Amino acid sequence: MTTHSDQELAVRCRGLTKRYGSGDERVDALRGVDLDVRSGELLMLVGPSGCGKTTLISIITTILDQDDGTCEVLGRDVGCMPESERTRFRGEAIGFVFQAFNLLPALTAVENVSVPLLLSGMAREAAEKRARSVLEEVGLAARADALPRKLSGGQQQRVAIGRALVHDPKLVVCDEPTSNLDAKTGHEMMDILRGVARAPGRALIVVTHDNRTFGYADRMARMEDGRVVEVSDGERQEVQP
Repeated sequence: MTTHSDQELAVRCRGLTKRYGSGDERVDALRGVDLDVRSGELLMLVGPSGCGKTTLISIITTILDQDDGTCEVLGRDVGCMPESERTRFRGEAIGFVFQAFNLLPALTAVENVSVPLLLSGMAREAAEKRARSVLEEVGLAARADALPRKLSGGQQQRVAIGRALVHDPKLVVCDEPTSNLDAKTGHEMMDILRGVARAPGRALIVVTHDNRTFGYADRMARMEDGRVVEVSDGERQEVQP
């Protein structure tokens, strides 16, 4: 693993807090979170359900506001952005991979991957050309014209990864990307994601409970009770399916 002491930060969080409700119903979801995510790394965010992982990544990806603290993403203070700018920033700079794939059932693989480009205004022919190129990168070129129902779970996840990458985002966030997959397919997905994190200037955050995949991380940040309580740094393990 590369030495990161002076490496550019993709994400810098300091003192983040987030509260839901008030009075007796108040929940402190984040209690002063500090976290750095470095460009070029795969950082895993782990911890028990309810510890604040989803709230933290929702702030990092500009979906939620923090109550206090600062969150800088790719050099931008996202807490200071107006909503319209956040939406544009999210669409241009951030890619998402979800546990449930979230593919549109009436669209083929290549059409699903094309969607972010079409929403940004790219012409259909150019968008689908780019989408086919990305599907080739994730090993699914031969199934580009198949509908989701004709694809296995692993193949659907490859489509979801392709959709997350098609606009060349500098930050990719994955929410439990292997939890619906068997062990062999999960390791195949992590091999792809490990390559994703190596693209120039890109960082990858993987939120996971799947301890089968922990060895793929460059670093692991463990959360408990709304705080990052430990960040482990060291060489990745060689993971065998």
